[in-house]
Amino acid sequence: MVRKTLSARSPIKMMEKNISGGFGPGNLGVFASRKGVGKTACLVQIALDRLFEEKPVIHVSYASRVDYIISWYKEIFKNLATQQNLQSAMEVHDRIIRNRVIMNFRQEGMKTEQVTKSLEALLGPGNFRAKTIIVDGFNFYLPWAEDLALFKKFASEHQVEFWFSCSLKGEDPLFNEQGIPFILQDYLSSIDVIITLEHDNSHVKLNLVKDHDRISNKKLRLQLDPQTLLLAKI
Repeated sequence: MVRKTLSARSPIKMMEKNISGGFGPGNLGVFASRKGVGKTACLVQIALDRLFEEKPVIHVSYASRVDYIISWYKEIFKNLATQQNLQSAMEVHDRIIRNRVIMNFRQEGMKTEQVTKSLEALLGPGNFRAKTIIVDGFNFYLPWAEDLALFKKFASEHQVEFWFSCSLKGEDPLFNEQGIPFILQDYLSSIDVIITLEHDNSHVKLNLVKDHDRISNKKLRLQLDPQTLLLAKI
């Protein structure tokens, strides 16, 4: 009952309704902003949304440690439970994370082909039937455009959805006239959806700047609370 309540109230549903044709298998999405704005929080809430629906999730981390990822899940779930005044919520947390696998890679020296082969082994012989793969900490300033094309090909062939985070670096301006981050311009053929995050007073607003084949630069009616790390409708 608690799981169904959290699923029904998830703001991720609203976000996906704003995407033309929705999201889903075969698609690749990216949350982009400067470091520390809330990209990982958005990724974790997507993962939790799938887990509430009893759908397995793979979380790929390119960070040197994965314990902070586990902490993100616990903290955001706890804040969700507090917000919704739910009882025995942590029992639900412990149950749903059985459908989550965290994989850790070092991007330097690790070819994307090796990463996709590891994912394929988990999905195939490992029999972990995930349809959502979260990729956190991938450095878009290191690889060639072909690297992301491999992930896109994998998404199409295995009918999974990918959600990435992209940390923007350097001096302003970071975006072109259409709102697309400059660093992502070479990857556009492989990316279906780009959502940027920007500070607005005490909250973080989300902008849908690429919606499949259309450059939209649409402000979503969603905001992230930097204190609770939760997405909410405006």
